[in-house]
Amino acid sequence: MKKLNAIAVFLLLSSLALAQNSVGVFDNHADVGPVDRAGSASYDATSQTYKLSAAGSNIWFKKDEMHYVWKKVSGDFMIQAEVNLEGSGTDPHRKLGIMFRSGLDTNATMVSVTVHGDGLAAFQYRKIKDTNIEEVKTPIEKPDVVKLERRGSRYFMSVARFGDTFWTVEVPDIYLGTELYAGLFVCSHSKNIIETGTFRNVRFTVPAPANLVAYKEYLGSYLETMDITTGLRQVVYSENASMQAPNWTTDSKALIYNKNGLLYRFDLSAAKTAEIFTDTVKQNNNDHVLSFDGKMLGLSSSSNGNSYGSRVYTMSSTGSKPKLITPIGPSYLHGWSPDGKWLTYTGQRNNEFDIYKIPAAGGSEIRLTYTKGLDDGSEYSPDGKYIYFNSTRSGTMQLWRMSPDGKNQEQITDDEFNNWFPHISPDGKTIVFISYTQEVKPDQHPFYKHVYLRTMSVGGHKPRVIAYLYGGQGSINTPSWSP
Repeated sequence: MKKLNAIAVFLLLSSLALAQNSVGVFDNHADVGPVDRAGSASYDATSQTYKLSAAGSNIWFKKDEMHYVWKKVSGDFMIQAEVNLEGSGTDPHRKLGIMFRSGLDTNATMVSVTVHGDGLAAFQYRKIKDTNIEEVKTPIEKPDVVKLERRGSRYFMSVARFGDTFWTVEVPDIYLGTELYAGLFVCSHSKNIIETGTFRNVRFTVPAPANLVAYKEYLGSYLETMDITTGLRQVVYSENASMQAPNWTTDSKALIYNKNGLLYRFDLSAAKTAEIFTDTVKQNNNDHVLSFDGKMLGLSSSSNGNSYGSRVYTMSSTGSKPKLITPIGPSYLHGWSPDGKWLTYTGQRNNEFDIYKIPAAGGSEIRLTYTKGLDDGSEYSPDGKYIYFNSTRSGTMQLWRMSPDGKNQEQITDDEFNNWFPHISPDGKTIVFISYTQEVKPDQHPFYKHVYLRTMSVGGHKPRVIAYLYGGQGSINTPSWSP
């Protein structure tokens, strides 16, 4: 496996009294509105998938009937999920999605991203209690990835068919109150029929505040693995700290990552983490790379009060005193040659960022790129025939490749995104990379942005989205394929 969020008041209250139990990350669940058949909600911890079953005549006009799983939140936040209605269904207008509500009354103010059984998707909202719902229909048919985000009184709905980028619409001036209910719903569009929907890769995210100081203040984070074939993502570990740049050990047993300038190993079987010994080399950044045989670990560090900034070291992958390889800097490691003889990295020399390589045992560096602008993210293909990298030389950040001696440089992506950090699959056939939208400058790759992980063949076919993330810097800086 390749791996690299009111019936009547007394009945509503009774339902709430019976449902005081959490479902995954959500606090509670209940039927909303006068449904004739009780709904249900469950969470499969193994697949990290939610399943909701519900009756309900509709979510429309002045009342909503559905089964709803929620948590109470305030401030800015977002929920994202991949959604699916099971079976062929009875009514083409059966529906599921994400909803934020001011209350659990059937006529409460609310906003929702809704996907219908016939493939219609819409942003539906009720601005005033006990008034008719308004809607904005999307041009995307049968989307299965949905996201709903609150920024003050502004709400953003995004939908996509898995593999495509999001279509997004904003509706401003919706006031649901300071604290509201946020969660997932299913409605059968029939009082007497139960329909079931599933929600996977569900992520509930509180974004970075506007005044967050980059590289000094951080949000908590997840370590995730993802099956490339199915797209199923698994949160394997979380912490209220910035964990960055996870990569697989060559025995598939652990992930190595960076946190607070130190390196850690997360044992996947034991679900435990332990610091990797790096002696006095402590101010490590997220540019760390395992050799192809897994015995050595290269890292970049600003340790020991040097005046050069980041420099490149090598050490045993299980921990040892690091050996300094690049005596000058700044130097940011990104790749190790398959034969173990060379390291490739970004070096800042004379106010220019270019790709360099250097013998892994130490020696003189060799400059490989000479074009103005930022060249970064260099990584060898498994057969050693190419070095892949990203460059701003075309005006935006795009993916390139060249021969190991720096010759035959060719561009391999050319689209509206800023594409960073190409990582080549072990069989050498596929590239995975991270894509920023144009709101981010081409030469920057900040934390805490809406980004995509995309994949394409090394032959250069159209990229396809494999993950929709709130992330960026640190998400996939290093080689991240499982062996």
